[in-house]
Amino acid sequence: MLTITERHMRPFQQAARDRFEDEMVIHSQEFAPRLCEVLGEPQLRVAIRHTIDNAARYGFTYRGPVRLCVELMFLCGSAFDTDPQYPSLGRALHDEGDQMQRASLIHEGIIEYQETVAGVGARNVHAALRRLASFAREPIRFTEADFAPGMLAALSLIFPEKAAYVGDANLAELIGEARAEAATYDFQSVRAQVLLVALKYAFGHGCTDDPLYPWISQTLTDERITDPAARARRLETKAMTWLDHVVARQQNGLPT
Repeated sequence: MLTITERHMRPFQQAARDRFEDEMVIHSQEFAPRLCEVLGEPQLRVAIRHTIDNAARYGFTYRGPVRLCVELMFLCGSAFDTDPQYPSLGRALHDEGDQMQRASLIHEGIIEYQETVAGVGARNVHAALRRLASFAREPIRFTEADFAPGMLAALSLIFPEKAAYVGDANLAELIGEARAEAATYDFQSVRAQVLLVALKYAFGHGCTDDPLYPWISQTLTDERITDPAARARRLETKAMTWLDHVVARQQNGLPT
C-alpha cells in the first residue's frame, strides 16, 4: 500500500508555490509597472516572497487574499500589517473571521481609502508628491523643541487628505517611531530626523527594511559611509532623485 508522506508532498507544494509566485510577478508588473521595472524581477520576487510569507502568518493561504496582500504591499509598503498609518488593516487581519471574510473587510477599507485619500486617478497622491518635493527643498521651520507639532503640521500640509484620514494620534506614533529609529543611525540633526519621518509617511513605516525600496536600506547599512551626517545627506540625495523622477513622469503624463 502506497503511503504519501510529507516528504513526498513537499515537491508538489513547492511547485504550486512557484507557479503562484510566477502569477504574482505578472500581476505585480500590471499593478505597479514602473516600480516593478525599476526593481527588476529578481528583487520583485524577493518582495513577493516576503509578502506571501507574511500573509501566511495571518492565515492567508488562498489565492485571492494573498494577491490582495501583494497589492497592499505596493499601496502601503511591505509592513502594512503593523503600520500605525493603517490601523484598520491590522484590526482586519486579526479579526475572528475566516480569511475570505477578513480579506473582504480589507478590500472594502482599501476602496474607501483610495476614494477618500488617493482621489480619482490618484490625483491627491500626485499633488502630495509635488508638495513634498517643494518641502524637501526648503529649510526646516521648526526646532528640536517643537519637533512633534511642527512635523504634524508639515505632514498635514504635504498630504492633507492622508493626515486627516490617519489622525493626529497615529501620525504622532509614526513620528515617534521614526525619531527613535533615527537615533539608532545617530541622525542628530532635525533635518535628518524629518527625512526619516517623510520616508515612512511616503513609503510606509517599514521602508528602512522594505524589499520594495532596497536603496533605503542599502544606504542606511552602507559600511563605506562612516559619518552619520554624510549618511543622512546621501539618503536625502537618493530620496530627492526618486521624488524628482516621479514628479517629472507625472508632469509628462507617464505612469509612476
